Amino acid sequence: MSAIKHIWAREILDSRGIPTVETACMLEDSQVCVSSVPAGTSTGTHEALELRDAANPRYLGLGVLQAVNNVNSVLGPAIVGMDPIDQFGIDKKLIDVDGTENKSKYGANAILSISEAVTKCGAISSSQPLYGWIYTLASKVGVTQKVKMPIPLFNMINGGKHGAGNLDFQEFWVVPASNKSFIDGLQMSSEIYQTIGNNLAHRGAIHSVGQEGGYAPNLFTNTDAFEVFIESIKETRYSLGRDVFLGLDVAANSFYKDGEYLIKDKTSAMDDSQFLEYYKAVFDQYKLAIIEDAFYEDGWDSWKKLTAELGNELVIVGDDLLATNLKRVQKAIQEKACNAAIIKPNQIGTISETLNVVKVTRDAGWKVVVSHRSGETNDSFIADFAVGVGADYIKSGAPARGERVAKYNRLSAIETELAQIK
Repeated sequence: MSAIKHIWAREILDSRGIPTVETACMLEDSQVCVSSVPAGTSTGTHEALELRDAANPRYLGLGVLQAVNNVNSVLGPAIVGMDPIDQFGIDKKLIDVDGTENKSKYGANAILSISEAVTKCGAISSSQPLYGWIYTLASKVGVTQKVKMPIPLFNMINGGKHGAGNLDFQEFWVVPASNKSFIDGLQMSSEIYQTIGNNLAHRGAIHSVGQEGGYAPNLFTNTDAFEVFIESIKETRYSLGRDVFLGLDVAANSFYKDGEYLIKDKTSAMDDSQFLEYYKAVFDQYKLAIIEDAFYEDGWDSWKKLTAELGNELVIVGDDLLATNLKRVQKAIQEKACNAAIIKPNQIGTISETLNVVKVTRDAGWKVVVSHRSGETNDSFIADFAVGVGADYIKSGAPARGERVAKYNRLSAIETELAQIK
C-alpha cells in the first residue's frame, strides 16, 4: 500500500476563460495524479453547489480561491494517510467533513477535484488502466454492465446559452449508428461537421463556434438547423437513419417562463400540451433518436406524458430534471418521467455518489449518458469513466476544440487498447 502523502490545489481556467479547480494527489511512493473539474453554463437548481468567490471582484466574482483553500487547508489534510484504493471511504470522509447535503460548505468543485484525483491514484495503485479501475469500483456498488465503448453524441450546432443567442435549443446532435466502431463514428462525424460548416458558409449564415465546439450560426428557426443537418448528411457518403441519427438537447429551462415555452418556430408561446404536440411533429418529421431536457426541470407531469407517448421509440434523457441526484432519479423512475439519465460527476460531487446513481439508473433499465460540461478542461477523466461504467452514450461536444477532442482522442486510444487485449 502507498498511502496518500499530500493533496494540493490551484486555480486554473476552463475552456470559457473562467476559473476552476485543479487538484494534485501525491502518494508516499511519489506518484502524483492531477484532476481538474469542469463547470456548467446551463445549470439546474438541484445540482451540488459550485463554490465561487462571489464577494471578490477578481475574475468578476467567479474566482475559486476559497475552494482551492478548502482543498489545501481542510479537505486534503482530512484524507492524508488513507489508501487511495479506498475510494468509498475517502469520499465518505469528504462528504462528512463538508456536512451539507449539497456540499455548500466547502464546495462540490473542491470535493470532486479530490475525489477524481484519488480515483486516478487508485488506478495506479491497483495497476489498472483508469477505465479498468472505474469498472472495479462500479462492480463494488453492483453495476453489472461490462466495459464497453459508448456511442458519442456529437454536438454540431450550439444554441441557447451555449450559442450566439439566435437558436432556442441548446445542442443539435449527430449520433453514429450503434454498429459503428468509435473510431469510425468519429471519422464520420468529423466529415459531417466539416460539411455543415461549408453549408452554413454557402447559405450566408454567419457563424461562430459555441461553447461546446458546435457552430453557432445565424439561422431563423430551430428547425432550420435540422434542415442544415439533413442537407449536409446528403452531401456525404452517409445515410440518415442508417449510418447516423439526429438528437437534441432542448434545455427547456432556458426559455420557460410563467408556465409557457416561447421559441422562434412559433408565433406565440406554447403551454405544456402544445409543446408536446410540437415534439411529436418534430419526431415524425426528423425521426429523432434521442432528446434531452424536453421540459423544464420540475415539469414532472409533462415529462411523464412525453415518456408515455414516445418512450418506446425515443430515448428521453433527464439532465436538469435529475441533476445526477439519487433522490430525483428515484422519483423519476417511480413516476416513469424519462428512460435515460445524464451522468455528470460535478452535479453530485464525488465519484462514489456518481457510481451509486449509475447503479440505480441501470437497475431501472434506463440508458446511461455520461456528460461533459460547457466549461471544460483538457482532463479526459469522463472518457475513462464512460467506458468503465459501460455507458450507452457520451456527450463531449463537437469533434473540435481541444478540451472536447481530448475526450475523443482518449476514447480512440481506449478502443485501440481494448482491441489489443481481447
